[in-house]
Amino acid sequence: MPARTNATASTAGVLRPDEFARHVRLERSAAGAAVAPWVENHWGLAWALPAGRWFASEVLPHPTCSLTVEVGTHRRAGVPEGESVVVTGVCTRRFDVEIRGEGVVHGVRFRPGGLAALTGRAASGWVDRSVPARGLLPDDVVDALADPVLVQDAPAWRAAVEHGLAASAPGPDARYEGLLGIVADVLEDRSLLTVADVAARHGTTPRSLQRLFTHYVGVGPKWVLARYRMHDVVSALDDGYDGTLTDLAHRFGWYDQAHFTRDFTALVGVTPGRYRDRRA
Repeated sequence: MPARTNATASTAGVLRPDEFARHVRLERSAAGAAVAPWVENHWGLAWALPAGRWFASEVLPHPTCSLTVEVGTHRRAGVPEGESVVVTGVCTRRFDVEIRGEGVVHGVRFRPGGLAALTGRAASGWVDRSVPARGLLPDDVVDALADPVLVQDAPAWRAAVEHGLAASAPGPDARYEGLLGIVADVLEDRSLLTVADVAARHGTTPRSLQRLFTHYVGVGPKWVLARYRMHDVVSALDDGYDGTLTDLAHRFGWYDQAHFTRDFTALVGVTPGRYRDRRA
């Protein structure tokens, strides 16, 4: 499969990013060429909060899966008991985590559809779930990634996960390559506002797109399109957008203000106006 370097996933989505950065150190790094067809990037988190202090991390959902090792004083809700290396599928709701005590997370963020293409499994099996990586990846790879000594060395952990994933690399997958082209287009072109727009651009039908996205990503193209446009809205507010909320909604495809407010509130948890006021 040819190397891929263009973005197929947004780095937006962390709500209240300035406050997040005061509590948690977030690092991202590029994926190596051997795994770049399936992996968007590496990422890592580290925190050490005083006893009795905690922080509510809130992240908007992305159409991506992650492979992580998670160690710390407080196990994340949803991580299977006794497991430190897990796969987390697409989350259809806001991803909320209480950050407490001390902890470290090393992660691989797959491209949309990347884990399904790599393993041959349908992504619908991981939607809104964290599952043990064992069974999806070879046992020796999972054992290596769970090694407490390796977890203390982020560059070595990244090298180990790339080695393990590259060893499982499948042959060419034209459907997956086509999916990545569509996703990159949706991410980059803000004029694409409906599934019909995307289907027309790529010479296919909405029904075909639905089947393609459901298998590889785990959710449909309408959901992916709506999430990326909502990421655009939140990023604009975080960057200090000072125009009217009506204009902001229109820019990203909402022509009914009440519909925009409902969608924003359902995902973010507060109205657009209140979210902007928090930034003031």
